[in-house]
Amino acid sequence: MDRTKRTDSPRTRAGVKGRRRGTGKVRLTDVAKLAGVAPITVSRVVNTPDRVQPETLQRVREAIERTGYVPNMLAGGLASSRTRLVAALVPSIASPVFQETIGALADTLAEAGYQLMLGQTGYANPKEEELLEAIIGRRPDGIVLAGLTRSPNARRRLVAAGIPVVETWDLTRTPIDMLVGFSHDRIGAGVAEYLHGVGRRRLAVVTASDERARRRANGMIEAAARLGMGNVLDANPPIFVAPPPGTVVKGRRGLSELLARHPDIDGIFCSSDMLALGVLTEARARGIGIPEQIAVVGYGDLDFAADILPSLTSVRVNATAIGQLAARNIIERVQGRSVAQRVTDVGFSIVKRETA
Repeated sequence: MDRTKRTDSPRTRAGVKGRRRGTGKVRLTDVAKLAGVAPITVSRVVNTPDRVQPETLQRVREAIERTGYVPNMLAGGLASSRTRLVAALVPSIASPVFQETIGALADTLAEAGYQLMLGQTGYANPKEEELLEAIIGRRPDGIVLAGLTRSPNARRRLVAAGIPVVETWDLTRTPIDMLVGFSHDRIGAGVAEYLHGVGRRRLAVVTASDERARRRANGMIEAAARLGMGNVLDANPPIFVAPPPGTVVKGRRGLSELLARHPDIDGIFCSSDMLALGVLTEARARGIGIPEQIAVVGYGDLDFAADILPSLTSVRVNATAIGQLAARNIIERVQGRSVAQRVTDVGFSIVKRETA
């Protein structure tokens, strides 16, 4: 008689069952095994928790949390069929920075017979987690995220759902699934090197407070320090931070406050073109010559950047390519094909115009 001791836990056996089916999804039956209850009990916890005993309710909810299981909101008969729907989440639908990517994503998906559903996360993780759970429960064929998901809880749920995910507008070696983006730190460093190359030595930053904008700002300050630009090492660093989104009003205030502390600055990097427009407006009101006294570089290369006076030097990211590649990656995975390049760095360029 084989008396070999079994060492696999109910949680391990549940994971094995999910992998045997080849999807990686956590299923209701996996949660039931981990909690030691019947599948119908898990269903009741999800749909009618008031009909479940408190002790059982707590045990099942703990199993749901441990596995990252998200209930399927579709009818049981539809759970295995394709929805032809892809969800995209952006911090702000109103932000012009993401509009080019959204347009390219929607067009590329539509050509393949898929529709795009758009959600706005804001800049706070709890709201992102709530929206993600609602979307995962409806089982779209794919999810595209603007930025990296840093919440461990959200990452766990996305992995457990087994839905193809593409993170965009950022860069990491450890994406949830796939990634199409670029390095914000390198952009900041690239701007510092560019301004140094055109003879600027005392730099400042006007930035929004969101994490990606701050990384661009920090990348510039760190590179400026390496290049020997002394003012970035001051006890009162030359940086103005405002809550997102960037606006003209915040840009004007940023230049005003920076000049009060650092009247000798000769170059400014703005975390958005809208903030840069505010800086240019305030400079004109003060009679400050651009670029004679202060060079200005924006980020996003929005439509107005080439047409204002003076025209705005700005960091350009190929937002169309991001949307197209993200859509193609989702389509490849949905159709059962592997993606040749799991992480794609689209890079960036600095478009030289009159302000710098």
